[in-house]
Amino acid sequence: MKFSIERDHILEALQKVQSIVGQRTTLPILSNVLLEADHGKLTLTTTDMEVSVRTSLEAEISEAGATTLPARRFFSICRELPSHQVDITVNSNDVAEINSGAANFKLEGLSKDDFPPMPKFEESYSYQLKQGTLKDILQKTSYAASTDESRAILNGSLMTFRDNKLTVVSTDGRRLALVEQEIDIPEDAELDIVVPTKTINELIKTLGEEGESSIKTSATQVAFEFGNIFIISKLIDGTYPNYRQVIPSQCEERIAIDRETLLSAIRRVSLMLDDQAASVKLKITENRIELLTSSPEVGEARESVPVKYYGKDITIAFNPAFMMAPLKHLESDEIYLELSDELSPGVIKSNVPFLYVIMPIRVS
Repeated sequence: MKFSIERDHILEALQKVQSIVGQRTTLPILSNVLLEADHGKLTLTTTDMEVSVRTSLEAEISEAGATTLPARRFFSICRELPSHQVDITVNSNDVAEINSGAANFKLEGLSKDDFPPMPKFEESYSYQLKQGTLKDILQKTSYAASTDESRAILNGSLMTFRDNKLTVVSTDGRRLALVEQEIDIPEDAELDIVVPTKTINELIKTLGEEGESSIKTSATQVAFEFGNIFIISKLIDGTYPNYRQVIPSQCEERIAIDRETLLSAIRRVSLMLDDQAASVKLKITENRIELLTSSPEVGEARESVPVKYYGKDITIAFNPAFMMAPLKHLESDEIYLELSDELSPGVIKSNVPFLYVIMPIRVS
């Protein structure tokens, strides 16, 4: 195999595929990227057996062929090459010679025959969505997914295609993030799927702001196609819990708050917290929220934030990291905190179809 390519082009392609590559994998081949050169095109593929990512780019192919190279080391080499032009030759023993300007590298690879084949995908349904819209939805919800492996169904995001709406939900049992987006859904193409967080994170990294994306589903897999990227993933098997049960049907009080002001204040008072005492107390009175934190061995902090509010006085405590998460991912200047009392869930809303439920922390 022999080809020439622009350094920046292969770097960009490697960046898109290398993040799912495991550094400590039982199968050495899974640390590698599959390179296939043919018909003026270089195709790069990586997999961890759960998620597979493929991208293609134009290259000057002198000799067609395929090999696999250690993905992260190959990326590191390409990043440091001195010239824009990169010439790569791979011999029959899968040793790649990489030349660029005065630099020369010989990188040991593994045979393409050992690389797991891309999973076969039998499409059932397909949905179209703008890349920027899909990326925004995933960013606004994915952080609320559980990392507790004992509840596998919550280690991903629920995507519901129903009533001409895509609803995406993530929850870990202590908080829940939900976004709704109108899309065209054929009547016979309504379904629910749970997409692993690893796949969601890969999408957030690689989706662009412009252009269309296609979501394709089968009984056990989901595929995302956009630009020159193709991502295929296993789905999480099981029934997602009825998340509607934890969303309060209505809250008694509604507080309008400047998002940036609240985020900055929580970040500041959190400086006085240790991990064991992670709660921020909110004392809510007319047109004001006072934020209080304290740790026995660290100290305490308090800060007042002006708000628009004329209801009853409420004192409630939340996990500060959980409170800050949605504020970081919303763009609107003003958000709304809806509450009933100190023991009921709080709800954060915005001027977009977004909803965030957060369970309070009991404090003395």
